[in-house]
Amino acid sequence: MRDRLNVSLPVAMISQIGDLAARRKVTRSAVVEAAVASLLSPDSAEKTEAALTRRLDRLTRQMQRQERDLMIALETHALFIRFWLGQMPPLPAEAQAAANAAGQERFTRFLDTLGRRLSQGRSFRDDIPLDIPAMRQRSADRTDDAPDRS
Repeated sequence: MRDRLNVSLPVAMISQIGDLAARRKVTRSAVVEAAVASLLSPDSAEKTEAALTRRLDRLTRQMQRQERDLMIALETHALFIRFWLGQMPPLPAEAQAAANAAGQERFTRFLDTLGRRLSQGRSFRDDIPLDIPAMRQRSADRTDDAPDRS
C-alpha cells in the first residue's frame, strides 16, 4: 500500500533528481524514496558505532564481575589471615617439625580439594549470592513473619 506525499523542493534539486532518474532509468519517485530510505536507515558508521557500544557495554559488565570476584577473593583471604593469626598460639620449638608435617599434609589435601572443585567447574564465587544485603533483608523479613511460638 502506498500513500501520496506532496513536498516542495528547490527547482535545482528537482532537476538533479530528474537527471539521476533518467540515468538510472527509474522514476523520480523511486529516487526520492531511495534517498529518504537511506536517510532513515542507519549508515555503516552508525552501525559500527552501535556494535562498538554494545561490545563496550558487554566488556564493562565483564570487568564489573571481575572486580567483584577480586574483591571477594581479597576479603576472604584477609578474613582467613585475621582469623588464623588470632587463633593460632605460638608453637614451642620442639613441636615445630610435627606442625610443619601436619601443615604439609593439610596443604596437600587442600590442593586436592581445590583441584576437584575446579575440574567440576565449581567455584567459591558460585557459593556467594550476588546481592548479600538483599538476601539478609529477605532472611530478616522471613524471621519477622514467623509465628510467635511463646
